Amino acid sequence: MNLRQAFRARFLDVLASIYIYNEHRGYTSLDRVLEAVRARCADDPGFIAEVEKHRADEHKHYRMFRRWYELQGRMPLKVDKTCGHIDHFIQRTFRCTIEELDTKEIVADPAAFEQLCRVIMLTEQRGMRQVEILLQNPLIRSDKGLKRIFEVVERDEPDHYLPYERWLTQHGRMTAKWRERWADYWIHKTLMLVKLPAVFLNRATPRLATWPDEDPGAYSL
Repeated sequence: MNLRQAFRARFLDVLASIYIYNEHRGYTSLDRVLEAVRARCADDPGFIAEVEKHRADEHKHYRMFRRWYELQGRMPLKVDKTCGHIDHFIQRTFRCTIEELDTKEIVADPAAFEQLCRVIMLTEQRGMRQVEILLQNPLIRSDKGLKRIFEVVERDEPDHYLPYERWLTQHGRMTAKWRERWADYWIHKTLMLVKLPAVFLNRATPRLATWPDEDPGAYSL
């Protein structure tokens, strides 16, 4: 394998490993969001159904990335929450981890629920823009399987942010505050310019021993 081939293989491996982490983190985190939405918006079955579809899509995307690895006969790199956009956003916004989010408190506090909707909306908008960029990348386009996965993700993405944007607009709420937009921008740049290159260069990064949908502790240190 020459240098160019080695770079391509490592880049795709790192990128897919970070994506599979975020897709798994996404659909499992949405279980908590659904709990809050069903309690807070019990009279809005349309919104609940849209969030349920969002959760199902994230799980579908995770399964596609898993299949991409299975066809290669290997496991993804074992990245952690430092590679998770939503992990950083929740920590910055609510000063706690996703696991520590108090669903009952969010349901009881309109401002907290609105803020959660904005965080999800901005995260999904960021993801949509990033996928559009990736689909123009010649390294991504050189791998037919990965290219097809990102095409599916691109097609699904609008359904992931529009429900939250619509809910905020229909209820006369602000769709984004400048502090939240800045946090989203800074998190994205940090992941792209610092974390991704760090994982790329760290040849000591182990691979997952088990799939996270089969073992909740797969990403644990």
